[in-house]
Amino acid sequence: MLARHADPIAAIATASGRGGVGIVRISGKNLAPLIDAICARPLKAREATYMPFRDAQAQAIDQGLAIHFPAPHSYTGEDVLELQAHGGPVVLQLLLARCLEAGASVGVRVAQPGEFTERAFLNDKIDLAQAEAVADLIDASTEAAARSASRSLSGAFSSEIHTLRDALIKLRMLVEATLDFPEEEIDFLRQADAHGQLDRLQQQLAGVMRRTEQGALLRDGIKVVIAGQPNAGKSSLLNALAGAELAIVTPIAGTTRDKVAETIQIEGVPVHVIDTAGLRHSEDEVEKIGIERAWTEIESADAVLFLHDLTRAAQPGYQAADAAIAEVLARKLPPRVPVVDVWNKADVESAAPADGLRLSAKTGTGLDGLRRKLLDIAGWQSAPEGIYIARERHVQALRRVDAHLAQAQTQLAAQAQLLDLLAEELRLAQNALNEVTGEFTSDDLLGVIFSKFCIGK
Repeated sequence: MLARHADPIAAIATASGRGGVGIVRISGKNLAPLIDAICARPLKAREATYMPFRDAQAQAIDQGLAIHFPAPHSYTGEDVLELQAHGGPVVLQLLLARCLEAGASVGVRVAQPGEFTERAFLNDKIDLAQAEAVADLIDASTEAAARSASRSLSGAFSSEIHTLRDALIKLRMLVEATLDFPEEEIDFLRQADAHGQLDRLQQQLAGVMRRTEQGALLRDGIKVVIAGQPNAGKSSLLNALAGAELAIVTPIAGTTRDKVAETIQIEGVPVHVIDTAGLRHSEDEVEKIGIERAWTEIESADAVLFLHDLTRAAQPGYQAADAAIAEVLARKLPPRVPVVDVWNKADVESAAPADGLRLSAKTGTGLDGLRRKLLDIAGWQSAPEGIYIARERHVQALRRVDAHLAQAQTQLAAQAQLLDLLAEELRLAQNALNEVTGEFTSDDLLGVIFSKFCIGK
């Protein structure tokens, strides 16, 4: 544990701005001197006490509730003092300053981002996946994401990881026993059905990976960029998907000069939709900047909706301009990024090419089909109740586990010669699995994870 983790820490634990209630939280190994200085009376464990909060000159800062959570029965596993006052920024800053002043003798300092939750992890109150779920619950942009983050925080995801780990440890023990006692005639691996155990482990892992990928999708969503020629209806499509007038819509070509973004949800999946400037050759300096920004957004997209105007499809030069855009899209985008042809203004013109989706951003016809298409692109499957939130790092860790187990299968097939390699692949698989819950991880990774938390959490 780093030296800084021994210091008592304090921070405002509620969001910035004004509110009815604000909380200042302090955590440390022995807060008795600070409690005496601030509260001037003993506090019963986990019982709210109404009192004035005074500064060093005994002048009242505010009145509110003080609650003492003695270690280890607290969020961080240390002594925790929470002061609940009125939620004005000045009041809370004064109260925090008083805590730092009163706690100077025991070294109280301002907490770093995520440090309260980091201490909960270090003190074995939660594992790393649960710690990440705290931030994911706070940042959830959809109801489904919030519920899934809550399930991860309660340990649903960690429980599945522990089940996999226990099965992997059992298999490792068999292999190690075979290595340690080669003179024995008993074939430990055959007698214990090592092949069957490894097969079942891979099947279990495949199920966890599917749910983890769905959980990561619930957390991160996908970025979808609407692209096409001017006046194809890109801004109208954004407004229709969002259900609000977010982008300006006029008959004048080139109205959109910069990106307009909105996050919508489809079956709980966040879809980050970006409307961009119409793609064409322009001498207008402002429009040229908008078009450059459009291509920047397109190049970082998870999917591109290439919008075509049905009412202009037969006009001279229109299809040639679309073809030129398609050629640049094919050159700039990696193969994994799908480009969906969408034919707009179906309420005016009924004829359309056989490929692509037909819709009307004006009337809403065809929008449900587009939403289903976006879910298919994202890889979303109607999730059963009980899915948990996950992160891309979890997905990558489990893919490494899968790769090591696949190698282990190869070594097991030639067990007489390659048992050492089999044992090593199983060890590496367990290390990758332990990265998910933080039982095998680096301080650098912890620093990255907790630095993204808010200060008071």
